[in-house]
Amino acid sequence: MKRSMVTLLVVGALALIVIFSAVGSYNRLVSSETAVDNKAAQIDTQLQRREDVIPNLVNTVKGYAAHEKEVFQAIADARSRLAGAGTTAEKAEANGQLESALSRLLVIVENYPNLKADAQFTRLMDELSGTENRIAVARQDYNNSVTGYNTRIRRFPAAIYASMFGFEKKDLFKAAPGAETVPEVQF
Repeated sequence: MKRSMVTLLVVGALALIVIFSAVGSYNRLVSSETAVDNKAAQIDTQLQRREDVIPNLVNTVKGYAAHEKEVFQAIADARSRLAGAGTTAEKAEANGQLESALSRLLVIVENYPNLKADAQFTRLMDELSGTENRIAVARQDYNNSVTGYNTRIRRFPAAIYASMFGFEKKDLFKAAPGAETVPEVQF
């Protein structure tokens, strides 16, 4: 009788350890996934901030460079693609197209010295520059969070619980193809 009671207590203790381990792993996975979602939302916030600043910048430049329509159209198209992007990969691609269009806009600005001296333009450029820095930081924070999450769902024993509860690998925010090439600026 005593042996069966000891065996029952040992089995019960092991069951409690497994249950507590599962609950702890599940909660850590939920926390990690929530952190990833939060970091993705921060990227979206900064991309939206950029999207809000760009029309003012474009309108200011348009006053000086009315004949540069194709660059303005490229910016408008890229903004539309970014606004309609759903996945992280789509956002990264649209972001790369927008960055390319903005770099062409900056080349136009070099051709109009009076524009560079305009106070409104300078303020908008500062806003855009600050936004670009915020986007870079938000992307890095997101990628750090995704890396931690992806590592957690692959490590034992959390990998068992991750597959049981449907936690899936998240995509990193990657640079657009060609971003590794230094843009060529010609005057």
